Amino acid sequence: MNYISNNLQSVLDTITDSVQLVAVTKNQTIADVRALYEAGHRVFGENRVQELVGKSDVLPDDVQWHIIGHLQTNKVKYIAPFVNLIQSVDNEKLLQEIDKQAFKNNRVIKYLLQLHIAQEETKFGFSLNELQGFFANKIYSKYPNTQLIGIMGMASNTENTEKIKSEFQTLKSTFDKYQNTPLQILSMGMSGDYKIAIECGSNMVRVGSALFAK
Repeated sequence: MNYISNNLQSVLDTITDSVQLVAVTKNQTIADVRALYEAGHRVFGENRVQELVGKSDVLPDDVQWHIIGHLQTNKVKYIAPFVNLIQSVDNEKLLQEIDKQAFKNNRVIKYLLQLHIAQEETKFGFSLNELQGFFANKIYSKYPNTQLIGIMGMASNTENTEKIKSEFQTLKSTFDKYQNTPLQILSMGMSGDYKIAIECGSNMVRVGSALFAK
């Protein structure tokens, strides 16, 4: 498993201390995820609730788990007892359910608002106009068992780096626009484009395949 440790170091060498690395464990084996843990990493992200719960059951308790994929309201109860951050809040109904389950577990659950910036219908998230309404009406203040700490977004799946850069710049300008609100984290950038994301101002990247590639 030395290659995983080497991959981790290679990625860490390309980011600054101000950027948090979330290791995406989607479709990875427990053994490989454990190898990354043993290499010193503690922040992991999963796309699917079932995989997140399964891995959290067998990995050490000091892992900080993020859910980064589309989250259905009926799945929130399974992760509410332990999830560190929900990165993919894309509608108020979901936020309401998170607040409900957080209350049941005597927790305050941190979350990011997912913003839709890519020109792909398969992506989820608030539109720019919806986000403006969310902040204008201070919707975040209605749910005391949750804590809004940032926004997240994904660029289009394309080889056009200028398009990717433009979409990330839109995210960054949106993040900057709401600095009078409780935003701390701008989560953007994955294995194929995280370097561009960091250049555009990301302070959290979600990297998977680059960490586990042999």
